[in-house]
Amino acid sequence: MLFTIAIVLLVLWALGFFAFHVGGGLIHALLVIALIVVVYRLVTGQKVV
Repeated sequence: MLFTIAIVLLVLWALGFFAFHVGGGLIHALLVIALIVVVYRLVTGQKVV
């Protein structure tokens, strides 16, 4: 579940940054949160589904 949310946030960030050029700290903060979730899942060894 968390991995899916991280992927969705990453895709939305990329769309906002490249397609619509939406700036602001919120989008970048969401990207950082998504990356932290992915790294946490990899470090703890939880199954990625």
